[in-house]
Amino acid sequence: MDRAVQSRKFIQGKNDLMTYEIRNQVALVTGANRGIGKAILEAFMEAGAAKVYAAVRKPESVTALTEAYGDRVVPLELDLTKPEIINKAAEVASDVSLVVNNAGVLTSTSALSADAIEALEYEINTNVYGLIRVAQAFAPVLKRNGGGVLVQVNSIASLKNVPEFTTYCASKAAAYSVTQALKQILEEQGTAVISIHPGPTATDMGDDAGFEVADPPELVASAVVAAIKSGQFHQFAGSMAENLGAAYRSFAEEMIE
Repeated sequence: MDRAVQSRKFIQGKNDLMTYEIRNQVALVTGANRGIGKAILEAFMEAGAAKVYAAVRKPESVTALTEAYGDRVVPLELDLTKPEIINKAAEVASDVSLVVNNAGVLTSTSALSADAIEALEYEINTNVYGLIRVAQAFAPVLKRNGGGVLVQVNSIASLKNVPEFTTYCASKAAAYSVTQALKQILEEQGTAVISIHPGPTATDMGDDAGFEVADPPELVASAVVAAIKSGQFHQFAGSMAENLGAAYRSFAEEMIE
């Protein structure tokens, strides 16, 4: 069966959710060279994806992945702060039906820090504007390929601010708001949108932030796969995230989903 046709074959489940099959599909993952992005790419390989574009600022940084998976992994230059590079990536990856926007930046900056505005501008440029740029570039591609799925890796910080990470949390709250809008906008073209909310995760970025307790990135990757297969808009990954999600879910199901 043609892959574009396959991607249209969503199955209606409870609450009118649309499930999606990863096997034999072509995906793109931003920030796939390390941490959560790398774990997501590897989970897609295990789930039988035909090909995954490893979309990173430095394509040479995914050499280990191309050595491990051969031509099923395609290095692709993508910088969330540079629209022209994102648009070029969308032209190259014209066969994708599954896009995961995972890359992001984090600073340890409180609202009263002298550099708070500078930090917020930096984080918003990647974490919020980057999401919008990816959606603008790849929504037409997903539409041509049958609808597919757009996954945004948000955070529990999208819902609960941590004072020492004020600016990061603000950027992630904004990204979550954009994700909600995209869910409604892209529904018209048959594209499912999913919002992933990890808790503290054991990545280089998490280490730099000083997380003392953190979940493995593979746990987040498993949550991404589960969300794609179930069609659930909200997916909370990790014990801290699940506790927050349990409190938030009834509101989300009533007002958002």
